[in-house]
Amino acid sequence: MKKCFWFVFICIVGLSLNCGGLFAESPRAELREQAAATMRKAAEFFRTRVASHGGYVYYYSLDLKQRWGEGVATASQIWVQPPGTPTVGMAYLKAYKATGERFYLDAAIKAAEALMYGQLKSGGWTNCIDFNAAGRVAQYRNGKGGGKNYSSLDDGQTQSAIRMLVLADEALGFEHEKIHESALLALDALLAAQFPNGAFPQVWSGPVSPQPIVKASFPDYDWRTEGRIRNYWDMYTLNDNIPGYVAETLIEARRVYRDAKYDAALRRLGDFLLLAQMPEPQTAWAQQYNYDAKPIWARAFEPPGISGHESQEVLETLMDIYCATDNPKYLEPIPRALAYLRRSLLPDGRLARFYELETNKPLYMFRRGKVYTLTYDDSDVPSHYGWKFDSRLDEIEARYNRLKSGAAPAAAGRSAAELEQQVRQIIDSLDDEGRWLSTYRGQRLVGQPKFEPGMVYIASEVFSRNIETLSEYLTATAAAESR
Repeated sequence: MKKCFWFVFICIVGLSLNCGGLFAESPRAELREQAAATMRKAAEFFRTRVASHGGYVYYYSLDLKQRWGEGVATASQIWVQPPGTPTVGMAYLKAYKATGERFYLDAAIKAAEALMYGQLKSGGWTNCIDFNAAGRVAQYRNGKGGGKNYSSLDDGQTQSAIRMLVLADEALGFEHEKIHESALLALDALLAAQFPNGAFPQVWSGPVSPQPIVKASFPDYDWRTEGRIRNYWDMYTLNDNIPGYVAETLIEARRVYRDAKYDAALRRLGDFLLLAQMPEPQTAWAQQYNYDAKPIWARAFEPPGISGHESQEVLETLMDIYCATDNPKYLEPIPRALAYLRRSLLPDGRLARFYELETNKPLYMFRRGKVYTLTYDDSDVPSHYGWKFDSRLDEIEARYNRLKSGAAPAAAGRSAAELEQQVRQIIDSLDDEGRWLSTYRGQRLVGQPKFEPGMVYIASEVFSRNIETLSEYLTATAAAESR
């Protein structure tokens, strides 16, 4: 009898030491519980105390009395442009997918309904929504408003709202009639704003007019003094990654609704990027083109040069379109563009925002009052705009080589082990009220708020990123346990 007792005791001890314990949680299970609890606490604070009409702006003071989007936001305003309402809403959807908890889906529905209120009659969105009919309103389909009716693709405004609604529609099994209707109407409006060559304007108020399909070329006039177009926003636009945001939206719509028209629109967009590549010796892309496919001025500080920043975004978008379509023609322009951009690197290894047409000299501006003047001198550039950008050419080329070689795409997500350190930092940085706090140290922020150095604030971008990381960790640990 004693031998039997000691045999059982030794087995139990062995299992406890080698298998994570019969009576105690494993460290990973404990971290998973902490991650889930942290996510819920932060989301409850954001949903119940930060949200306004179901939506969000960029930044908040600690007492939540001051709010900022692109500038100061009133109590009746929410922001559409990332990292505003769609960004937060999509983070809730990832949390719902990771946990199955209805709390997160309900929060996402509230965000989607806020976006629906501010959907324009033209089908898309502008950068903010005002729930005060006497405030900064536009011609809303579902809300009170009588202002402008220009749907905007600038900085991912309409694209992010569409993605949020499409993903919410999917999560709800396409059974929320109004969200489903709003998502499909927005997608139809987006397709109607695509030119025959596949390009998109910056804004639209209705279907665009057909234009000839031609390849990009250099202006045959003095672009410094001629050819300025006041309504540049109606023209073919690459500025602020419009093609990348649109491609992401079309890829998501194609996956969710399985409709060939989204695939066709995606391919037309890729075809436009092929047409818009400039000829030798500057085989990259400009920010803006007229209907003759010649680079043009946009704002007073945005000349018709070759853009190092937007060109990198185009290369990434072309690879995204290739991955979605498996058509190698979308990879064909990449080597020429990479070679040109490498030749154009600045002495510090960065890329200029603008390079002068044909001479390839880096272009800048200086400003006196409201007047901008072109210069080759970068010593006195306006601080409100990005004139130089880090090179991502090594990463872009490495991805291109993987795709060209036929290698399998990189894994969709990180493993639980890869995420653990970051997850612990996120858990530890949540305060007792359920807030992740940020400190302004002079860094460039979206919306360029006028914060004093050392100011502590709450950021929707930080909240969304942390919720997404915690959701990714919960999903990764669940997948590991199921294997």
